Amino acid sequence: MSGQMYLAYDYPLLSVFWSMLWFFLWIMWFILLFRIILDIFRDDTMSGWAKAGWLLFVIVVPFLGVFVYVIARGKEMGRREVAQARAQQEAFDRYVRETAKGGEGRPSSVDELAKLSEIRARGDITEEEFRRAKELVLSGSGPSGSAGAATSTSDR
Repeated sequence: MSGQMYLAYDYPLLSVFWSMLWFFLWIMWFILLFRIILDIFRDDTMSGWAKAGWLLFVIVVPFLGVFVYVIARGKEMGRREVAQARAQQEAFDRYVRETAKGGEGRPSSVDELAKLSEIRARGDITEEEFRRAKELVLSGSGPSGSAGAATSTSDR
């Protein structure tokens, strides 16, 4: 143990802050680099050769390549990011609306049974017709009882 041993109190506080600053700048650099690489592949307006050229430029000369890319295409990069976020939000909203509707837009069996009860209460269908329509609705096969109610109403 002839060498010097450095302890935590031998490392000044300002050096800790300086090291942390460089560490976080290094992380931010990689985040920016990967976002630019993803943007190169995301851009549909660029040809394959242009994408290969930008990618080569960003990878071979990273600091200059990223700096030039942000200056030349930074505004479009932000627009593409916003457009993708909007498209994802619209797709999510559409999915939620379709799911909330209950699939194919058909009324649920509860709605169909409520309509059947109303039709029976008005006296438009008999108790036997109500029972058969209810069995069809609960079994999930065949149309709802409202079609049968329309035919029986037209017979009278």
